[in-house]
This record gives sequence, C-alpha cells and structure tokens, in this order.
Amino acid sequence: MSNESEKGYLYFPGCSLKSTGRAYEESLLELFRLLDIPLQELDDWNCCGATSYMGIDEEAAFVLGARNLSIACQTPGRDLMAPCSACYMVLRKTQDYTSKYPQVRREVEAAMKRADLPMPGQVKIRHPLEILYHDVGAERLKNLKKRNWLGGTIACYYGCQAVRPYSDVDDAYNPVKMDELLRAMGVQTIDYCLKTKCCAGVLTGTVPPVGRRVNYILLKEAVRKGAQAVVTICPLCQINLDAYQKEISAESGERFDIPILYLPQVLGWMLGGRKKELAFHRCIAGRRYLNEWLRETKEEEAYV
Repeated sequence: MSNESEKGYLYFPGCSLKSTGRAYEESLLELFRLLDIPLQELDDWNCCGATSYMGIDEEAAFVLGARNLSIACQTPGRDLMAPCSACYMVLRKTQDYTSKYPQVRREVEAAMKRADLPMPGQVKIRHPLEILYHDVGAERLKNLKKRNWLGGTIACYYGCQAVRPYSDVDDAYNPVKMDELLRAMGVQTIDYCLKTKCCAGVLTGTVPPVGRRVNYILLKEAVRKGAQAVVTICPLCQINLDAYQKEISAESGERFDIPILYLPQVLGWMLGGRKKELAFHRCIAGRRYLNEWLRETKEEEAYV
C-alpha cells in the first residue's frame, strides 16, 4: 500500500453521492473502511459546478470548483478524491483552465477575494478507480479477499467523463483498470465495446425518449455479450441504466432486468463487507438476482 493510502485522502462527495448516488457513497466508505484507509470529507464543500452551471455559465462553474479546491488546499499533504465522474472532470478542468487561461484565473481570483479565500494551489485530484489501482493495488485486494463473486460475468462500464478529456484515470478509449482489478479478484468480465459510450447524461430526464434509447443500446450490448451485471464508477451512468429498465423494456419489447452496480459494491462484498453497508438494497433492477448472488454465512447473518 502506498504512503498516500496510509495517510488517507480528502473526500469530495459532490451532490450526487448525497442523493441519487447514495449507494455509491455508502459502498465506497465501507470499502475504504475494509481497506483501513482514512477518508476525511471536505469541510463545507459545495456543488462542483457540473452540468447546468458548466453549460450555462462557465465562469460560475469555475468559481464553484475553485472554492472546493481552495478549501482542500487548507489541508496540505492529502490528495482530493472525487468519486463522481462529473465532479472529477469539472474539478480537473477548473484547475487546468485556471492555470492555462489568464482570463479564467482573473475571474476566479476576483471571486476568491470576495469570499476571503486564497487561490487554490495544486492539490492532486484523484478518482477512486485510480487510487484502487495504483495506491492499493490488485495484489493487496486479492490478499484481502474473503468471498468469491457468485454473480457471473460483468460488463465494466466506465462512461465518458472519468476518462475524457483527462486520461489520468485510465485510457480515454480503451480503459482496462476496472477489468483488471475484478479479474485479479477472480471475476470474469466481458470485452465491452461500449465501455466509454456516453449514457446520454441528463437527457434521460430532459428528453426521455432519446436518453432511454441510448441506455437501451448500452444494456442490449451488455446482455448480448453475456454479462449478468454491469459495474460502473459514475452515479449518473448508474441511475440511468438502473432506474429506467422497465420503461426501456416496454418501449423495446425486450425484457431487461440486469443489476447495475458500483465497483466498490462488488469489491467490498468480496472483501467481506455486509449487504446493507454496501447498499445493495438501493439497487432497483435485478433484485432477484442479487438475492441469489449475495449469500452470507449464518455467522454473518447473525451479526447485526
């Protein structure tokens, strides 16, 4: 385990992990507890500025992101972990644009001055996948394994924002780190050619037929290739693929009922985590399959 893991990380949950992506937060916190890696939630954090802010008022988005980075810099020596792919991308973009473009920097400086905050320094922004792959490592995960995965073959779905436009987390077009970690733990993954195709983002909520059609394509390919579940690292991707399967089934005439899980849920389960703490009960689709796969021993069931 790296020195970074031993001292822990600052943790920026963002809005999604406190709402529709709650299962992501709960399973991530449980996984890092099992790994004995300290996480400190960023004090007084605010929305990262993603989605509507970045699309409507880019200056406001950069200012919101910069405020979070400024607060993070007040705890020196710790990297900032941003699990939400949109949060990760916007914070990285804020740091990048503030450094490269004088006009953006002037706007951010003026806003930080009004808020009586220092300009953010160069805190390192990390995604959990990158941390698990590089700082923890497949070997340590394998050594801590307590259960086998009974859920069959998995399609690893990375989404677009974790790997583009910045490719620090993984390759922009053919990411493999999630697959490699799961395979090291004995989980079979498919060669999923749509692993970085956009899930249609907010279109599922704003132009539902378009968003559902995109997600139909993603689900159809996963099932066609033999996946029994999809595992992702993005809360927006997860809710899009999970919450609308009944509507997608009705529109397409094809039945979909496939679990859409977070990477920390699968890893945490194999490391001995409990179903409740890993938030499997928050999954919408594929519940009957999860009940078959997630078998606790009598000793585990007796422990509350």
